[in-house]
Amino acid sequence: MKKVTVGLDVSPLHSGHKVRGIGFYTQRLLKELRKISGLAVKELRNKEEIRRADYDVLHIPYFQPYFFTLPFKRTKPLVVTIHDLIPVKYPGHYPPGVKGWWRWQIQKLLLRRADFIVTDSFASKYDIAELAGYPQDRIYVAYLAAGEEFRLIENQRVKSIVREKYDLPEKFVLYVGDVNWNKNIPGLVKACKKAEVPLVIIGKQAANRNFDRTHPENKDLVWLQKYAGMNPKTVRLLGFVPTTDLATIYNLAAAYCQPSFDEGFGLPLLEAMASGCPVVAANRGSLPEVAGEAAILAEPGAREIARALKKVLADASLRRRLVQAGLRRAKEFSWEKTAQQTTRIYHLLT
Repeated sequence: MKKVTVGLDVSPLHSGHKVRGIGFYTQRLLKELRKISGLAVKELRNKEEIRRADYDVLHIPYFQPYFFTLPFKRTKPLVVTIHDLIPVKYPGHYPPGVKGWWRWQIQKLLLRRADFIVTDSFASKYDIAELAGYPQDRIYVAYLAAGEEFRLIENQRVKSIVREKYDLPEKFVLYVGDVNWNKNIPGLVKACKKAEVPLVIIGKQAANRNFDRTHPENKDLVWLQKYAGMNPKTVRLLGFVPTTDLATIYNLAAAYCQPSFDEGFGLPLLEAMASGCPVVAANRGSLPEVAGEAAILAEPGAREIARALKKVLADASLRRRLVQAGLRRAKEFSWEKTAQQTTRIYHLLT
């Protein structure tokens, strides 16, 4: 294969996305792409560099339907990563407004000019084809993976230090991520209450106090912060946690739970599995695809999630089986594979 130069838009690494999913994806993909023989990567930090730099293929590693994230003019082959189209799929919970709706119509037209789309799961692939009217045979799935930081930690002193640092309960259920409607966090809170186990939530959004409390998309976040304030012993909002500490907290958790109504991937499932934490997840979206046989899957209702959590927490033999299955499942995914699959797409265009 001839040498290919890809221009990668790395602007998510220089914005608020840096500590969110888009930033982690861009950072880890960039790191692995740099290791691939026959591939050169140019980091493009803004629209001006995208216009002026010399490269063979342009890769935009993020897409937002209600904002302009694609170039209006393209002079080189274009690859776009779309993690999911959940806001478009559920407009009643993510109302775009008039301006957002018009931007989506333009974004769809711009997207159809892209040569290929990369997405995280087959669940997202089918959504993208249906909602954006983009040909399925030009949508490629490249699974994500847990970072190398997520692993079993045997050092009890390290775990003790982190438990004390964050004042963690002896037994708790963990959730990592945003507090959007599709994440079903009120349902998770109610499930943990039914299961009589504290819930620890990690993520910048959960602890953020500077947001529009009247916006309909923030309804669950407003509810969560009010509930946590009134019930500090049963719901803990830790906010952003450094990756090293996060890996240890996965090791400390009695179970990890992802009760989402829908997901484009669900990366915390693999992070938990790689850390030896038993996983309970909803049987919706991409979650069964990612979890395989290594998690307890349930309907996303609070009663069903509570029943699954009680089962995991009460059965030591089941927990051991889930831990071992999770460790094996997590090893099936790697960022090296993600980069190799993405590179094959670049070569299709040169």
